[in-house]
Amino acid sequence: MQHPICSEVDPFIGCAATELPPVEGMAATWWWPKPQVGNTHPGACFPFGMVSACPYSGAYPTGYGLYQKNTEGIPRKLYETYRASGFTHFQQSGTGAIRKYYNYFRVTPLMGPLQTLGNHWELCDERAEPGYYAAQLSETGITAELTVAEKVAVHRYTFSQGGEASIAIDFSCGGLALEHGRTLPMRADLETLGPGHAQGTVVMEGVALSVHIETDHPGLRPGLWYDRQLVGGGKRLVFDYIRETTLRSFGIVFFGKLRAGETVTIKLAFSLRGVERAKANAEAVRGQGFDQVRQRTASVWEEHLGRVRVSGGSATTRKVFYTALYHSMLKPCFAEDESPFWPTGGPFVFDVCTMWDIYKTQLPLMTVLAPKRITELLIALTRVCEEEGNYPIGYRMARGADRFYRQASALAHASLADVNALELPGIDWEWVLGLMTRDLLRTYGEEFAEKGVVHPLTHTLDLAYGYYCTARVARSLGDLELAKRLDGHATAWVAAYDPETGLLADSTYYEGTKYNYSFRLLHDMAKRIQLSGGDEAFVRQLDRFFGYGAEPVRQLGVAPSAEELSAGYALGRFEGLNNEPDMEAPFAYYYAGRPDRSAEVVGAILRYMFAEGRGGLAGNDDSGGISSWYVWAALGLFPVAGQSIYLIGVPTFERVELNVAGKSFVIDTRNRSENQNYVSQVILNGEQLMRSYLTGAELFEGGHMVVHLSPMPNDWGSDHRPPSYAGI
Repeated sequence: MQHPICSEVDPFIGCAATELPPVEGMAATWWWPKPQVGNTHPGACFPFGMVSACPYSGAYPTGYGLYQKNTEGIPRKLYETYRASGFTHFQQSGTGAIRKYYNYFRVTPLMGPLQTLGNHWELCDERAEPGYYAAQLSETGITAELTVAEKVAVHRYTFSQGGEASIAIDFSCGGLALEHGRTLPMRADLETLGPGHAQGTVVMEGVALSVHIETDHPGLRPGLWYDRQLVGGGKRLVFDYIRETTLRSFGIVFFGKLRAGETVTIKLAFSLRGVERAKANAEAVRGQGFDQVRQRTASVWEEHLGRVRVSGGSATTRKVFYTALYHSMLKPCFAEDESPFWPTGGPFVFDVCTMWDIYKTQLPLMTVLAPKRITELLIALTRVCEEEGNYPIGYRMARGADRFYRQASALAHASLADVNALELPGIDWEWVLGLMTRDLLRTYGEEFAEKGVVHPLTHTLDLAYGYYCTARVARSLGDLELAKRLDGHATAWVAAYDPETGLLADSTYYEGTKYNYSFRLLHDMAKRIQLSGGDEAFVRQLDRFFGYGAEPVRQLGVAPSAEELSAGYALGRFEGLNNEPDMEAPFAYYYAGRPDRSAEVVGAILRYMFAEGRGGLAGNDDSGGISSWYVWAALGLFPVAGQSIYLIGVPTFERVELNVAGKSFVIDTRNRSENQNYVSQVILNGEQLMRSYLTGAELFEGGHMVVHLSPMPNDWGSDHRPPSYAGI
C-alpha cells in the first residue's frame, strides 16, 4: 500500500543547527535569542503515541544529534558525524533545555563481547519516514530498523557478519550523556522468562516504567548482565536502592550464534503500570512482524496527515508543510489507562512541553484536525488539576504540574474555552468549570485576585485572559452570576500597561522583553489599541517592532557573551519564529485594520524562517509549537486561542481541503503572484465575507471559502475587524 502524503515528510528537518536561506528585508532585522537548532529527531513515532524509538548518541538535542547542551546561539559540536551507541525510547520533540530527555532502555546490537557496550558507531545510510527509521552501524555492518505502535517499539537488526552476537537492553540508560544531563535509576527489577522473553521495571525520576520484551529468534538465549558482564546462575536481578556513586550499567541480553545475513526482531511493550500491563500492551502487535507494524503505523500517519490535503506550491513547499504538520502531531504523548499517579483508568497524557509553547497554535490545530484527541487531552489535564492542585503549564512523564510555573499561568483555560464554544462532546463542564475557577487562584493567582496585578507582568495578562475564558464557560452553563464576578478580573490586564508608552510596563519577562509581549492578542484589542494612542500609533509601534526601515542585525554566534545577549534584547525586536513569546504578534495588525501589514510580515516569515534540510528550523520546535504556526500560516488562517475565531490570511497553496470533524472545509486561492500577496476579497459559501475572520462554528460546519489575492494592498479588513470584548 502506498502512502503518498507520508512520502512528502522529511523527519530530518530541524535535527541540526539552523541553516536557512539568506535573509533580506525586514526579516534581517529580527533577533533570535534562543538556540539556533530545531531540536527535532528523526526517530520512529506514532501520531500522539506514547513511545518513540531513535538512535542515541547522548548528545544534544534529544539524545540524537551532534551538539553540546545549548541555551542560546549556535550550538557547539560534540561530534563531527552522526553516531549511536544504541537505540533508545521516549524522546522529546523540539524542546530546549528541559533538563532531562528520557532515552530509556537503550537497545544495542553487538558482534562480539558485551565489553563493547557504550561504544559509538557512525550512522550510515540514514533513512526516515513517519513511523520508521533505518541506518547501518559502521564497523559492525549491522543494519538497524525501528518502528512503533502506540505503546510498543519494534526493532529489526540484520547482521551482515556471522558469529557470536547479542542484543543488549540497558535498563540504566537515561537522559543525555552530558554533564548534568543524565537520568539516574533509583530501583530496578529485571527478569528473564524463558526462551525469547524477558521483563523488567526501572524507576526513573520517581516513575516506574515497565517493559515486556520478546524476540522471534529461537537461537538467542536470554540472560542478565551487570557492568558489561553476564550474570550467571540467575533469572532475576533486583536493585532495591541505587546510588549514583555505586551505579554500574545493567540490563537484559539475548545472545547466541548467528549466520551472516540473519535478521532478528525484538519487541518492547511499555507501561507505566507494571509488567503485567506491559505484557497486555504487547498484545497490540501479537502475531505481527516488523513490516506489518510498520505498515499499520504508516497507514495511521497517512490518515492523520491526510486530514489536510494541499494542491499547488512547489515540491519543497509541500515537503516543509507536511513535515511541519507531522511535527505538530508528535506531542503530547497519549497513554490511555497508564497514569502512574492515580488508580483509575481513562485519559492520561505526558510531554505537554509546554502549554506556553503550544497553546496558541498547536492545540488549536489539534482541536480542528483531531477533536477527539483534544477532548481527551483536556480531560487528562483536568484530572491532573484535580489530583495535583493546578492545571499544568507543562507536564512530563515525571509527576509535577507546577514545574513550569515561571513561564505562565492559566493557559489551559484558552483551549477549554475553545472546545466549550464548539460544544465538542465528552467533557463534564460543571466539573471543569469548578476546577478552572479554583485554578485561577493558584501560584500567582492569589496575589492577582487581591491586587489586580502581579509580576512578572505576563502573568497579569495570562490570568486576566484566564478569567475571560472561564467567564465564557460559565455563561455557556447559564451561571451568569459567576460570569459577572469573573468579568471584573478579566479587565485587569489594563494595569499591566504603561499609559505613557502604550507598552507593557517594566518587569521581568520570560525569554523576551516587554516588546515581545506587548502585542499579544488580548480579548479587548480595541481598548489595547487605545492605550497606544489609536490605530495609527499602534501600527507605528508594530512597524518598529517588526523592523520596517531598520538596519540588519547580527545574530548570536557560538557561546555568546552576556553583553551580546543584553544588546540583542535591547533592540526590542520580533524574535522571528526562533521562539514563541511573540508568535501571534504579526496578526495584531488586524485589530488596527491593517491585515496588509500582517501579510507582509507573515510572508517574510514563511520565506526566510523555514526550509528543507536538517537546518530548516530557526529555533526549538518545542513540541510542534513552531511547526504548527507554519501550518496555520500556510493555510491562510490563524487561530485566536480562547476566542474560537480564525483570522483569514494569505494561503500558500492554490487549494486546501481540511477534514474538520468529518466535514470538508475547502479553501481555494485565486490570483497568487510570485512576489508579495494581499487578500483583496473573500467569498464564503458563495457570499462575500466582509470581516477578516471565520468563527469556529463556521469552520466546523464545513464549507467552501475562496480567497482572492492582489499584488497591492486594498481596504479589505480595514473596517470589519475581529471582535473585541470590551467589559466582557
